[in-house]
Amino acid sequence: MSELKIRSTIILIMENVNRRTFLHRAAVGIGSLALGSLLGQSCGQPDADAQAELLGALPHIAPKAKRVIYLFQSGAPSQLELLDWKPKLREMHGQELPASIRMGQRLTGMTSGQKSFPLIGSKIDFKQYGQSRAWISDLLPYTSRVVDDLCIIKSMHTEAINHDPAVTFLQTGHQQPGRPAVGSWLSYGLGSENSNLPAYVVLLSRGKGNIQPLASRVWGSGFLPSIHQGVQFRGGSDPVLYLRDPEGLDSLSRRQMLDLVARLNQQAAEEFGDPEINARVSQYEMAYRMQSSVPELTDLSGEPDSTFRLYGADAMIPGTYAANCLLARRLCERGVRFVQLYHMGWDAHSDLVGMTSRLAKDVDQASAALITDLKQRGLLDETLVIWGGEFGRTTYGQGLLDDNYGRDHHPRCFSIWMAGGGIKPGMVYGETDDFGYNIVDKPVHVHDFQATLLHLFGIDHERFVFPYQGRRFRLTDVSGKVVHDILA
Repeated sequence: MSELKIRSTIILIMENVNRRTFLHRAAVGIGSLALGSLLGQSCGQPDADAQAELLGALPHIAPKAKRVIYLFQSGAPSQLELLDWKPKLREMHGQELPASIRMGQRLTGMTSGQKSFPLIGSKIDFKQYGQSRAWISDLLPYTSRVVDDLCIIKSMHTEAINHDPAVTFLQTGHQQPGRPAVGSWLSYGLGSENSNLPAYVVLLSRGKGNIQPLASRVWGSGFLPSIHQGVQFRGGSDPVLYLRDPEGLDSLSRRQMLDLVARLNQQAAEEFGDPEINARVSQYEMAYRMQSSVPELTDLSGEPDSTFRLYGADAMIPGTYAANCLLARRLCERGVRFVQLYHMGWDAHSDLVGMTSRLAKDVDQASAALITDLKQRGLLDETLVIWGGEFGRTTYGQGLLDDNYGRDHHPRCFSIWMAGGGIKPGMVYGETDDFGYNIVDKPVHVHDFQATLLHLFGIDHERFVFPYQGRRFRLTDVSGKVVHDILA
């Protein structure tokens, strides 16, 4: 394709865009100006000087972490089968949950109609491991080997009782969609250490269980510039959609097209003052650079056999949880700020033991291998690793007391673990009651967790704000406190 043809096509497109823009602005421009005057500031994104003044010099404090790998277990794994051992439940198996424990808690529509709430003791045995003497399920033999590198938090809690708002809450700080994901916040504040890769990468895998759908908005940038949204990498030979040159367009023509688009977009940015135009140019340029960086990144042929023995045989199958854990390590080595893994399938409303066993087998070896691998490479101290879901599971059974029973959603308490990146290793934080129903010591709210995460990157969550539509927004909304006890 000649430069003349490229130029003609782009100018034609821009002329059409400008006509639509003129008509749109003619319709709403006066109203927007009036509203902006009433608010005393722009309704859109702030200019660079105003935002720099709001943020202050980042980092606000000395950071302990440079990057994060978030191993999100979508669907909510049962803490009672994995990380929160409750022997009393076995003793009271089948007995009714005392009303004084439940205290009229809101239930989901799946169990609100039950006439009884029989306690379910876990059929899975637990043992104590490491110097921390932490109780770990027999379903997690590899995790038990790295327990002294972990900080297990058993007192997480949330207000969200259903999957989508709960996932959205953990990822964006709000149950309703539209806010930026935590990875977008970090990308916006700190950027990436590698100009050839995005700061925020998302990897998805599917387990052998009930799949809860994930909307791409949970890794979206919300009202932040779109350059900060998560970039999804897929399994297979084409990990990023539309990254390759189209048929009939060689690399030189692609470069010429991007240069022409950049000049036209610069004219549009000067004319309309929309910062999203510059964000789009940055995305085009990032995609061009990724054409060379992504194939090298996803080529695992140079990894030694010992790596695949460490992560397990599934690490050789693109798109699996194990392969994504290995890819996450390679991304962090190359300076990616935030790597988000989602492993779907944990929603065990029935077949609790079978489903949890299958999902634990999916993730146990690779999760522990990631900790070991990072530690061996000297990366763990600066890499924060997080493992956990969106809420917990009920101490009472859903359905009949037979082999097909399940556990319902439980926001009052659940367990996660964190490692590296400034987290104190070999400790268990927080405690739940003998029923595993309520927190009795050191509760950690979702916003506390988010405030602590930002703190590890040297960010004061109360100062890390973005003005939008007349309000200053932050990841932790209007609450949250740093959990200093778990910091190294």
